Amino acid sequence: MEENFNRLENNINTLKLQNLESRLNPHLFKNTLNSIQSHAYQTYYALDKMSNVLDYILYESHNKLVTPKHEIEFALNLIEIYKIKISPLFELKVKTKIDEQDSLYHQEILAPLITIDLIENAFKHADLQSPDAFISITFEYKNNQLSLSVANKISAKTPFKKEKSGIGSETLEQRLKIIYPNCFKLDRYIENDNYIAQLKIDLLEYKTKMLAS
Repeated sequence: MEENFNRLENNINTLKLQNLESRLNPHLFKNTLNSIQSHAYQTYYALDKMSNVLDYILYESHNKLVTPKHEIEFALNLIEIYKIKISPLFELKVKTKIDEQDSLYHQEILAPLITIDLIENAFKHADLQSPDAFISITFEYKNNQLSLSVANKISAKTPFKKEKSGIGSETLEQRLKIIYPNCFKLDRYIENDNYIAQLKIDLLEYKTKMLAS
């Protein structure tokens, strides 16, 4: 009787284990599928954004001027691509304050790719490891003015703290001086180990000067 009882107990334990495994394996399979689906969606999402960015670079950037709407949409797509390579826990803030009813928002009056230098520099030189690291990007369009503000925590591994010119690109300032003379304001400075860049372009003033000339 004891031998039969032990055999029966072993059989019951075996059935319990098989039951647990039958539950675990589908659960594991489902988790794997969810993981694959997540990566597949992320890949699709990235490729979709990349397609928009490439279209803009290939077709729109050859134009002398584009609409503020298209330039801002391009910049937002570019940011989404950059987001993929940073940790989900990294603090990335992107804000838009757009008056779509503004008279010049849909007119071809803005130089293409004028926003990318400040954005690229933020992702390139930001401190991605520090617990208080961040990137903050704000687009604002109102009263016929485009404003872009970019701030990030400076990485201690880069020498940019010692440079008077900061992280910003000299090429950007040269383009602005050529295209928008006396119609823009570009400020770049360091405050509490945070690099801040602010660009403002008065498109109405630019258009007025163009019409006058």
